[in-house]
Amino acid sequence: MNALNRVDLKQLRTLQCLLREGNLSRVADQLGVTQQAVSDQLKKLRATFNDRLFIRSGNGVTPTAYARTLGPKLDLILNAVGELLEQDEFNPATTTRTITISSTDLEQKTILPFLMQCLRREAPGLRLAVKKLELDEMANDLLNGTVDLVLTNPKFAPPSYPSLTLYSERYVCVAGKANEAVRSTMSVAEIADMPQVVVSPSRGDFTGAVHRWFEDQGHPRQAMLSVPTFTAAKATISETDLVGFIPSRLLPDDSLRPIELNAEIPGFDVIAVWHQRSSQDPLNIWIRELLVQVSRCWDGS
Repeated sequence: MNALNRVDLKQLRTLQCLLREGNLSRVADQLGVTQQAVSDQLKKLRATFNDRLFIRSGNGVTPTAYARTLGPKLDLILNAVGELLEQDEFNPATTTRTITISSTDLEQKTILPFLMQCLRREAPGLRLAVKKLELDEMANDLLNGTVDLVLTNPKFAPPSYPSLTLYSERYVCVAGKANEAVRSTMSVAEIADMPQVVVSPSRGDFTGAVHRWFEDQGHPRQAMLSVPTFTAAKATISETDLVGFIPSRLLPDDSLRPIELNAEIPGFDVIAVWHQRSSQDPLNIWIRELLVQVSRCWDGS
């Protein structure tokens, strides 16, 4: 390390050019510096390598025997540094990387199958890993690289992380087909008095997505069951007297009946979230663009 501290890339580049050109003036023109700057670099190089390196000869300079031995090594080193600094051009058709996405079962049902169709067509060597959304681990998962992208609701996303809106969604109040306690049109107060199922990914609490909306309407609801997925919520609603709120993209469902309310149910956005270090990653950028395409083209069929 002490030897490395005595030399920098500019000096090595100057030495490489001197070995090729044998003329300080031409090297200065090639590097875009003055001839005096080249002379100063040569003085430092002589001190670093403890060798004259070049001897004046006619209108130029001739390398010493030791300097000649440095030529092939310099080419290897500087070429390697150049390759280190060059970014490989991203090609979806040839990439064999793996990308990991975390999401709820909503996105797993409505986005990921169509995303995979595109990947199989445009990036057949890319592997996609899908993980269950862990709300309280989201920031750490993105920070440590366990997850590349998170598909979630903006209110759950770490505020300092970059994000992109994929689409807007709305909730539909539903009950089981056999639930005789409901009608096709009901008031918020009536629904609030009915037992409800709440979807709470990875937390198991009883607030849910429209909790505040009921309170603002002056009708706190009766949340009797908390489940981690919309799939579980739909299955439970279809077999019990519970009602719930399901994203429209997961409907219609033959086992459920929609209930129209006398107030507008709040909607939500679905966003993609990533860590800042992935903002310029060509693969991450490409996947984000693909997610926007498949999200907005999906017609629910």
